[in-house]
Amino acid sequence: MGEIVEPRTLSGFMELLPKDQVIFEKIKAEMEKVYQKYGFFPLDTPVLEDSRILLAKAGGETEKQIYRFSKGDSDLTMRFDLTVPLAKYVAKNYGELTFPFRRYQIGKVYRGERAQKGRFREFYQADIDIVGDGKLSIVNDAEIPSIIYNLFKNLGIDNFVIRINNRKVLNGLFDNFGVKESAVDILRIIDKIDKIGRENVAKELVELNVSEATVNELLDILTFDGSNDEKVERLKGFAGCNEVFDAGLEELTTVINYIAGFGVPSDYYKIDLSIARGLDYYTGTVYETFIKNHPEYGSVCSGGRYDNLAEYYTKKSLPGVGISIGLTRLFYVLCENDFLNRELESPIEALVVPMTEDMTYAVKTATGLRAADINTQIYLEEGKFKKKLTYGSKLTIPFCIILGSDEIEANQVTIKNMNTGEQKTTYLKEAISIINSQKELLKKVQYVNMH
Repeated sequence: MGEIVEPRTLSGFMELLPKDQVIFEKIKAEMEKVYQKYGFFPLDTPVLEDSRILLAKAGGETEKQIYRFSKGDSDLTMRFDLTVPLAKYVAKNYGELTFPFRRYQIGKVYRGERAQKGRFREFYQADIDIVGDGKLSIVNDAEIPSIIYNLFKNLGIDNFVIRINNRKVLNGLFDNFGVKESAVDILRIIDKIDKIGRENVAKELVELNVSEATVNELLDILTFDGSNDEKVERLKGFAGCNEVFDAGLEELTTVINYIAGFGVPSDYYKIDLSIARGLDYYTGTVYETFIKNHPEYGSVCSGGRYDNLAEYYTKKSLPGVGISIGLTRLFYVLCENDFLNRELESPIEALVVPMTEDMTYAVKTATGLRAADINTQIYLEEGKFKKKLTYGSKLTIPFCIILGSDEIEANQVTIKNMNTGEQKTTYLKEAISIINSQKELLKKVQYVNMH
């Protein structure tokens, strides 16, 4: 036997113990359920792609962070997000897809950035996108917050707000103020307003050779803290000065007007003119979702509208709107702050505990339980009765089906409720009924408990 290698996981890669993995999978399943409710189709794309395909648009920081390598004559890159693979997929399968194309994808992506608390090099993203052929109704942009709202509420996260802006509104304002040429730099600085405060943002903007008067007027508009209606009214004061601004204001107003109809209470969304994500990517509506009492986490779900998804792969115009959730990071934040309820049921619903050497009756019983759609494990190892029950208890399996010689002789089972300690000797049919009556209650357990 050779030297034993110490088992360790690479920095920036997350592995979970079984109980936490169960919770993670349930959160993922909840996401899929909500996405499907809104008419999105599942999609899975390869983790590895030809580097020329994935890096068609990449540059700067993305280029530095990618995992890229050669295998034979192939130049390969691991996907660093789910949007670029979607763009390739839509361009490649354009003739086979029905538009508007609505897809969701939950999968791992890879970025070789510096591993730090809550930041991973391998992590799950959960994305949805609606892609149009040539055009895409602005009402789609109003439906997205409804999806975010329902998803977070279903996960038990309640204290959150979806901040909404429109890039055309910002670009039009900058043009109006004569600072269009510095728009990208201005947006990058404004994006830091929550972290460094208005005063420091103003200093950095003045350093860009923007006049102090312009800076103050811009920041007054962008940080105005009124209701959504009051913000729209204030913006209407600039109407007619700039075509881009007018188009953006009309889009923003339409989105805000429709959101309530999609069932989102007014407390959960607000216009925030200071958010400016995706500097060179988003062209219209933008979203960022924040946990109200934990702004330090930053946006836990973000996205927006883009004019042309697949411009590097096709000449066809494919506008879209979508959001992305960093699922691994969200899960880490919930774990770190003890927001997760770890006292959860096992995915196993019944443990068959044979007390005789012959396993024939145990196998038959387990097969009957599984045929009734009950997740079942047989304890096949030797051991004392107490050890077998302890095994079930440690895995928080709700029911043990005990099979001794008396039960076998009577063609019955003893069902033990591991939570209450109650047990009953009966026929398998009734045991199945007892378990099924509990299953509906178990399904309603709130998996995440956000304070």
